Amino acid sequence: MRKYLAEAIGTFALVFCGTGAIIINQEQGGVITHVGISITFGLIVMAMIYALGDISGAHFNPAVTVAFAIGKKFPVKEIVPYFISQAIGAFVASIILRFLFPMNKILGTTLPAGLPMQSFVLELILTFILMFVIIHVATGSKEQGMFAGLAIGSVVLLEAMFGGPVSGASMNPIRSLAPALVSGHTEYLWIYLIAPCLGAALAILAWKGLKEKI
Repeated sequence: MRKYLAEAIGTFALVFCGTGAIIINQEQGGVITHVGISITFGLIVMAMIYALGDISGAHFNPAVTVAFAIGKKFPVKEIVPYFISQAIGAFVASIILRFLFPMNKILGTTLPAGLPMQSFVLELILTFILMFVIIHVATGSKEQGMFAGLAIGSVVLLEAMFGGPVSGASMNPIRSLAPALVSGHTEYLWIYLIAPCLGAALAILAWKGLKEKI
């Protein structure tokens, strides 16, 4: 239960602070700015990794959980409990944000700025890069210990910085699912459910390829 509670708390913090920054930026006339939103996402991910990484592994993301299982670094039987924990954290965060900002229409929902396929490909690539970094700093001889949180948080910040204006830079199915369902904006949800999972799985295949001895 400690692991599940950690995943719920970490995912709650991610969605509450990240999408909360988007909402407050909209409500307060852009005071946080896109750069500020990107920094918020990167910092909250880094902080939660340091706070909870030694308890649950700090996934906070169903795509990461599935990818670790594909890479045989996570037990398959734990996938569903992790999903449930992440969903609880994300939905509680979005419901609280709905209560705090009842007039906000999208609650930080990720929506494509251009063509849906453009955002799909971008989300796939962004998640591939993120998972590629995660698997390398979290396992094997490349395990970085105290530097893992900094590396992963920095990648989230970087990708949110340049990908956010186009696709929203979700890279996380539950981060998109919760605000979409709570706000009722589910029209492009398929992008943010499928692309991150596919990108994370491809990152594991690349990682395995690099591990093979020639």
